[in-house]
Amino acid sequence: MNPEWWQRGVVYQLYLRSFADSDGDGVGDLPGVIAHLDHLNDGTPASLGVDAILLSPMYPSPGFDVGYDVSDYRAIDPAFGTMDDFTTLLDAAHRRGTAVIVDLVMNHTSHLHPWFVASRESRTGPYADWYLWRDPKRRGWRGRRRPPNNWVSFFGGRAWTWDPGRGQFYLHTFLPQQPDLNWRSPDVRAAMLDMIGFWLNLGVDGFRLDVFNVFFKDRDLTSNPRHWRARVRRWDRQRHLHNKDQPELNEFLMEFRSLLDAAPGRMSVGELFFGDPAGAARYAAPRHLVFDFRLSEPEWQAEALAAAIDEREAAFGPDRWPTVVLSNHDQPRHASRFSRGAERDAVARAAAVLLLTLRGTPFLYYGEEIGLGNVRVPRREIVDPPARRYWPLPVWQNRDASRAPMPWTAERPARTWMRTTPDAATRNVERQAASPDSVLACYRQLTWLRKSSPALQIGDFAWEVRARSGVLAYWRQTQTERVLVAINTRGAPTSVALPVDAGWQVLLTTSSAGAGPIGPGALRLRPYEAIILRPPSP
Repeated sequence: MNPEWWQRGVVYQLYLRSFADSDGDGVGDLPGVIAHLDHLNDGTPASLGVDAILLSPMYPSPGFDVGYDVSDYRAIDPAFGTMDDFTTLLDAAHRRGTAVIVDLVMNHTSHLHPWFVASRESRTGPYADWYLWRDPKRRGWRGRRRPPNNWVSFFGGRAWTWDPGRGQFYLHTFLPQQPDLNWRSPDVRAAMLDMIGFWLNLGVDGFRLDVFNVFFKDRDLTSNPRHWRARVRRWDRQRHLHNKDQPELNEFLMEFRSLLDAAPGRMSVGELFFGDPAGAARYAAPRHLVFDFRLSEPEWQAEALAAAIDEREAAFGPDRWPTVVLSNHDQPRHASRFSRGAERDAVARAAAVLLLTLRGTPFLYYGEEIGLGNVRVPRREIVDPPARRYWPLPVWQNRDASRAPMPWTAERPARTWMRTTPDAATRNVERQAASPDSVLACYRQLTWLRKSSPALQIGDFAWEVRARSGVLAYWRQTQTERVLVAINTRGAPTSVALPVDAGWQVLLTTSSAGAGPIGPGALRLRPYEAIILRPPSP
């Protein structure tokens, strides 16, 4: 495996519960992933050829936040399989040259984790300070206990829950069933680093750090200042100065990264919670990426996309390496965000070019390779906790929408843990694998083209045309190769002035009709066409 795979490669994020069900119980599992590894990378262009897979949490969990409330960090939830299944997956992926990244949820545990069970039993026991416990601030005018500060939960309501057994409040940035760990405790840090070593010794290649920048809170638990403008969600009515991005985090990150760097080829990627590209760039380091979600926000409009690209390029600069993310398990799927009409597949193919040719490590979310869209989930079927809480207010994107089961064939499964997308019978892997003009065929072409192009992997970025007439055109270039990418974001043909001529090589076009006229000095782009060109060698 190339030691620079973290920078040069393509990472495929799969939501384990939805990716592939091997036993018909309606829940995706590790044997299901193993059965579909050839789809991800079989060493030939008949596969996606991805370099790594990122698994959502696979640990035992009571499921209050669908696996992000962990009750045991060193085991596999029986719903997903066994530890033997996981090691089999590791071995099978590594034989294909595919790295395996696992998701670490370390800001909080489940309230049923043995650590928290022991912590709430006693103020003096060995686990007493493993979580953030505090006495009431004082009694309110009606005699009610008041929490230690004004912090609120991201999922709604107060961030403090009273525990009558211990007689104190405990902090939870998310659900009450997800108590926050006390990262200032040396025992907590030691336990977490030891756990990371356990997975490294098994052969894991990398880690996703869930909401890593909220590990440390202000030592004095100072209340956050308020936003004075009216906002619907309580979370948005505060400036979160004291419950995230504390200076002590940097020391832990150095310790964590030293542990990974001692093992060749290992990496990490952090999920920046509630931040911008500049915040993500501050934490980025070689082999240690930080998600920047700026590109998961705009619609399919050239100026909006260009502004997002400019912001992240300015933030990361030439010395830090970004990620490229259009959607994930917490964001709406970009196929639905960009287009809901008949042009959806054309836009999805063009978006694939954007994802896989911008500067940075691309993270391809399962289903994107077939243009999978969001699923509409009725109220009675909502699983996502904050979506249930806020319904029907339009202040929270129901995350269930982007977590529908992967449609492998036109046949409808007998059982699924949540409903499938309405077009699964016609939009599925089997059908698209048989079509040379499908979204899947485009992704396969792109990933394998990227493998052969140093410019597309690690090249610098420079605009040639920035959102003129709906066109984005940019260079990716190294000292040995230059590649020009041009994307027409509009549903009408256009001719754009570019330094091209008929001698240029067409590496890829998303148009089923083939590339239009090239040169002299102009390029004809069909509606929603994206094209990748290489100039003649000097």
